[in-house]
Amino acid sequence: MRRSMGVRFRIGGLVAAALLLASCSTARAPEPVLGIAPNAAPRLVGADTPTRREHNRILKAYGGAYSDPALENLLTGIAAKVSQGSERPDIVYRITILNSPSVNAFALPTGDLYVTRGLLALASDSSEIAAVIAHEMGHVTARHAFVRADRERQAVLVSRVANDVLNDPEAGENSMAKARLALAKFSREQELEADALGIRTLAKAGYDPYGSVRFLSAMGRNASLKAASPGDQRQADVTSSHPATPERIQLALDAARATKAERAVTDRDAFLTALQGLVYGDDPSQGFVRGNRFIHPLLGFQFEAPAGFVLDNTSESIVGIGPDDTALRLDSVKVPANAPIGDYLGRDLMSGVETGPVENITINGFPAATTTATGRDWQFRMVGIRFGSDVYRVVYAARRLTPEQDALFRGSLLSFRRLSGQEAVNVRPQRVAVVRVGAGETVESLAGRMAFSDRQVERFLVLNGLNAGEALKSGSRVKLIVE
Repeated sequence: MRRSMGVRFRIGGLVAAALLLASCSTARAPEPVLGIAPNAAPRLVGADTPTRREHNRILKAYGGAYSDPALENLLTGIAAKVSQGSERPDIVYRITILNSPSVNAFALPTGDLYVTRGLLALASDSSEIAAVIAHEMGHVTARHAFVRADRERQAVLVSRVANDVLNDPEAGENSMAKARLALAKFSREQELEADALGIRTLAKAGYDPYGSVRFLSAMGRNASLKAASPGDQRQADVTSSHPATPERIQLALDAARATKAERAVTDRDAFLTALQGLVYGDDPSQGFVRGNRFIHPLLGFQFEAPAGFVLDNTSESIVGIGPDDTALRLDSVKVPANAPIGDYLGRDLMSGVETGPVENITINGFPAATTTATGRDWQFRMVGIRFGSDVYRVVYAARRLTPEQDALFRGSLLSFRRLSGQEAVNVRPQRVAVVRVGAGETVESLAGRMAFSDRQVERFLVLNGLNAGEALKSGSRVKLIVE
C-alpha cells in the first residue's frame, strides 16, 4: 500500500473488490494504448507519447519496474526465441518485470510485454514462461486491442443514438448492458484464441507446448490457495473477461496434443538459477502482509485484521475478506491538522449510506474517530486514526453487523500501533530460494522450511507444480520461500 491513497468505492464495491482480489487467477490488464500499430513509432521515447504515458501508468499501478539482470536476460532470450516461432517474427518485443506479487502478464499493441515477479515465482521452468509470453504475443499479432476498441466504440455509438437522438435513456442503458455482455464474451474468445496461437508458437519455437497446460493448472491451484477458505472455488460469471481456468486447461491440452511436437524443451535449470533470490510477496516499500497482519516498516506501523481474514496488499489499499460475508479495507487520506477526523471517515469513500454518530476515541495514543454506516445490503464499522501527517481509515463490512462482529472489528482496531525501531529492522521481504533435495528429504520436511505459518505443504506443492503424493527425486531442485 502506498502512502496517502484516497480511494472512492460505492456500497458493495468494497466486498466485491475484496472477493475478486482473494480469488483471482491471472487476469490481464486492459490494453489501453489503441490506434498504434506494432513498431509504428519509437517506443517509450519522449515525455508525452501515448506509449510513454501508458508505460508510466502501468509502472505506477504495479509498484514500478523490478530490476534483476539475470532474469531480464533470460526473459529477453525466451522472448526472442518465441518471437521467431510467432506469426509476426518481425515485431521486436520488450519485456518489463513489474514489482508486484500479483500473478499477471499483459501486452501493449506496440509489442511491449509486462510480467509480474509474482507470475515468475509461480512458474516452474522456461517453457511455462515462454507459454505466457507466446500468449501475449498472440494478442499483439491478432490485434485484439484494436478489434476490441472498435467494438467498444460501436457500442457507445449505439447507446448514444438511443439516448440522445431517439431521446430514450432506458433504451440506451439497455443497449450498453447488452454490449457489455457481448464484449465480455468477445474478451473470453480473445483469451482462448491467444491461448491457441501461443501454443502453436511454443511448438514452432521448440518449447514444450504442454508448458501452457502446466502453468494454467498452476494458476488455478494458486487461485484456490488464495481463497478465503480451503476448497472455495468461485466460478467466473458472464461478465468475466477471462474463461474459467478448467475450460482453458482442457482447450490448451487439446491444442498442445494437436501440435504433435517432437521437441519438448523446458530449460528448467536455467530458469530456476535465474529465479534464485527473487523477492516474493510484498516489497518493503509496499509493506508486508503476514497472515492476517499488515506491517509497514517504512511508514512504521502495524495493523491486525480479525482472525480468519485473508489480506491482499494492492497499490491503493489493503483489502481483505473474512468468514461469514465480512470484508475490510485500509487506506489513508490527508486530513488538515485542525480538522475533525470524523468529517473524513466516509468522504470520497462511500455513497448511498447512512452514517451514525461519530465517537472520538484514542487508539494506542493516537487520536481517532469511529462510526457505523448502513446501506441497502451491507453495514459498516468505519474508523480513522491520525498517524503522523496521514489519517488511516479502516472500513469493516458485514451483511449484518451483529454485536459480536462489531466487537471483533473494534478489537482489531486496537491492534493499530507504531512499530519499534528494532521491529522495523527485523521485518524483511520473503525471497525465492532454490535448493536441491537431499537424501531422505520429503515434501513435508522441505515445506516445513517455508516462511509461512499455515498450509505449508499445499503452498510448497503449488509453488513447485507438484501433486499431492508425488515423490521427490534426490538431487532435483525445488523452490522454497524464505526470509
